[in-house]
Amino acid sequence: MLLNLYSTLMGTTTISITSFLLPVISALFLGLLFALVYKRRYDVSRSFVGTLAILPTIVCVVIMAVNGNIGAGVAVAGAFSLVRFRSAPGTASEIGALFAAMTMGLLAGMGFIIYAALFILIVGSAMLLYGLIGLGADEDDQRRSLHITIPEDLDYMGIFDDIFAKYTTSHKLLSSKTAGMGSVFKLNYEIFMKEDSSEKALIDELRVRNGNLDIHLSSIMPKEAAEL
Repeated sequence: MLLNLYSTLMGTTTISITSFLLPVISALFLGLLFALVYKRRYDVSRSFVGTLAILPTIVCVVIMAVNGNIGAGVAVAGAFSLVRFRSAPGTASEIGALFAAMTMGLLAGMGFIIYAALFILIVGSAMLLYGLIGLGADEDDQRRSLHITIPEDLDYMGIFDDIFAKYTTSHKLLSSKTAGMGSVFKLNYEIFMKEDSSEKALIDELRVRNGNLDIHLSSIMPKEAAEL
């Protein structure tokens, strides 16, 4: 039988100060631990790591506030459905991390603190293990948007293929257009960088080929990737 903190400490539906603080502090500590493990596994922003650390505590308090009230539970579910955790949908790994953090908060909020700790231990260990064997690597980390300006007299079809073969695993010409009254072409590529390749070295070789005209290389956010 699962050990529920509220049934052992309280035996009633009233939450005491001790019974409130213990799950909240536990959720805060476990959330921080999970966020640090996730940050070690993936290259993410500070804001997302901070959200991941605090999310279990928020869910924990919400569950304790509902406390078996079906009407309040339905209202909270409707409110949560309106919340967007990020302006962009996020990668698969980020969505999975948010669900894991919410599950941890649910367990802590229901009083199953030991099981919440076991859950984060299992999930965190699995993430680190998968990282070691290369499973679940996020290819969006290597995806780039590349914009190259070339002179109008330069045939751009295949002109950079040898350079791309050296620094990327794949590349695709998405669009081309004229600019500057037809004096130049602007090319838009989607590329996937090799893990050990240098972006600066790539740009330097492209500059030699395109006559030192404008080159813009940037990471593609999830929302941008969906529009490509």
